[in-house]
Amino acid sequence: MAGRIPQQFIDELMTRIDIVEVIDTRVPLRKAGREYTACCPFHDEKSPSFTVSQQKQFYHCFGCGAHGTALGFLMEYEHLDFVEAVHELAGQAGVQVPVQAVSKDSAPQGSKDLYGLLEQAADFYCRQLRDSKHAQPAVDYLKNRGLSGEIAAHYAIGYAPPGWDNLLQALGAGNNSTLQTQLAKAGLLIEKDGGGYYDRFRDRIMFPIRDQRGRVIGFGGRVLGDDAQGRAIAKGSASVAGDTTPGMEEVESRREQRARVSGATAPKYMNSPETPLFHKGRELYGLYEARKALRTIDRLLVVEGYMDVAALAQHGIQYAVATLGTATTRDHAERLFRITPTLVFCFDGDRAGREAAWRAVENVVPVMHEGRQANFLFLPDGEDPDSLVRKEGGTTFEARIAQASPFSSFFYDNLIKQINISTIDGRARLVELARPLLSNLPEDVFQHMMVARLAEIVRMETTQLMKILKQARPKSKLPLEKSSAKRAIKIKAPLQKSQVRIAIALLLQHPGLAMQAGDLTRFSGFHIPGMDLLVSLLQMLQTHPHLNSGALLERWRGTPESQHLMRLAQWQHLLPEENWEAEFCGALDGLYVQGIEQCKESLLDKSRNGELTAEDKHELQRLFALQTRMKPSQGTV
Repeated sequence: MAGRIPQQFIDELMTRIDIVEVIDTRVPLRKAGREYTACCPFHDEKSPSFTVSQQKQFYHCFGCGAHGTALGFLMEYEHLDFVEAVHELAGQAGVQVPVQAVSKDSAPQGSKDLYGLLEQAADFYCRQLRDSKHAQPAVDYLKNRGLSGEIAAHYAIGYAPPGWDNLLQALGAGNNSTLQTQLAKAGLLIEKDGGGYYDRFRDRIMFPIRDQRGRVIGFGGRVLGDDAQGRAIAKGSASVAGDTTPGMEEVESRREQRARVSGATAPKYMNSPETPLFHKGRELYGLYEARKALRTIDRLLVVEGYMDVAALAQHGIQYAVATLGTATTRDHAERLFRITPTLVFCFDGDRAGREAAWRAVENVVPVMHEGRQANFLFLPDGEDPDSLVRKEGGTTFEARIAQASPFSSFFYDNLIKQINISTIDGRARLVELARPLLSNLPEDVFQHMMVARLAEIVRMETTQLMKILKQARPKSKLPLEKSSAKRAIKIKAPLQKSQVRIAIALLLQHPGLAMQAGDLTRFSGFHIPGMDLLVSLLQMLQTHPHLNSGALLERWRGTPESQHLMRLAQWQHLLPEENWEAEFCGALDGLYVQGIEQCKESLLDKSRNGELTAEDKHELQRLFALQTRMKPSQGTV
């Protein structure tokens, strides 16, 4: 049954965590008066404009406008959804996230959770590796690769048996069109041209891919033997089992014929397609398992294959992760650097491996902040991590890792191979080749040292070269991931100060002021813009006086008022803090006077038209009497 996180838990979590601690572990902060500052992690800047308020439990960048609570920061910085951010904060606070059951009546029939379906599929594949009569070749393959049952269980390696509808039938989706649609959405089924579905993965060793919370979000499947042989086995086994699907053999036959004509060879590995949960340009195989196995991670080894990760773990190297059939992206690098300051990229020593390494350089450059290291390890020709670690063992392989080339060495060695630096023309060309990449390095000590190294190579003074590199700096041609592109800086007109806005801003920053508001029924019937929101905030805080600023803002997440409240939470008040209570009470008194005047004028308008009832006349007399008696305190507006 699906569930949701209770609001009470979120409130308590927001009161337990400290936004300064949350952000400081990811972006080092410096104390500046009562607040903390840093260069904004969401856009490039030379001087700090990113501030974090411990009192308000709120962050704000005066440069790009980024702002929010600790939860909002994690969602933006770590690319998490709301639930993932709650779990991350709960882990940091050392508490377990409870889940409230949602009744079946509140959810559409058949709308099973995609995470749940993928987890069921992973369990099915694990059982098949153990129980299927067709699994022996897969078991033999894994044993020949030296994998133990313990490692296979650690990575939940499984097997998809041959046949067209094994998973369909196992998950009860054979005649359930709604469930079939959900399984296809999860990337587990393929829709047939004539309608209906069939299993995407057949006769393959299966590697579940997990997100940082350990949930299965996709799969990688490796064929046994070459792909044509694998399909032949799948057909034959399906026929033996009486498991054929009409028309599918013809479809596969046509695909094989096209492949033979084009001379293409199908890849050994098949990944899940892009789904609402799975985006291969952001995910890494083995990262969850590495974090689960190791308390601290001093470095991460980035390899290219699922079996590389498993084989290295078998030999005691439990800090390997693999990209999913793509080059290392900027999102990959950012995510890994948040876990460890040192990355080691491992590639084959051939031309393709070095080209892949250079693509990694291009995407790592923008996130190479001071203190981060990226090293490059190239293996002997014909070897991959899986084969090499089985030959020489984990200790020798780790010695290779320790001797990996530093970023600076690989960077300049690769560029120098393209030119003749013994000539002036060659050295000038080297500067031009390095310029766009160096300009994308964060402006810190590492960039300065990289420029100093270039100056040494081309026989120039560092200061002179730095000036040249900064002149007419060309726009970077590096591909930026969509989610990592620079934030567009928008200058918003400041909100004009009204009594409602003053009261809300003070309340957001000092929730305890709500206890000074008194009886809220006195504001009933007022039609002042923003009054309903102010009263709602006051009611919330009088009912839940333990809420802090962050928890209060989170209560309004996803509502039309959310952005308005975020902007008001940033307001800087000119009065000393000891005067804020008087300012708040003065604003409420002013609103009360304004509301009474508004109601009185409305009734007088009705009187001019001769529309007053006896009840209206009595109310008008009451309002005149109130105005006569009132001498409200005045707040500074």
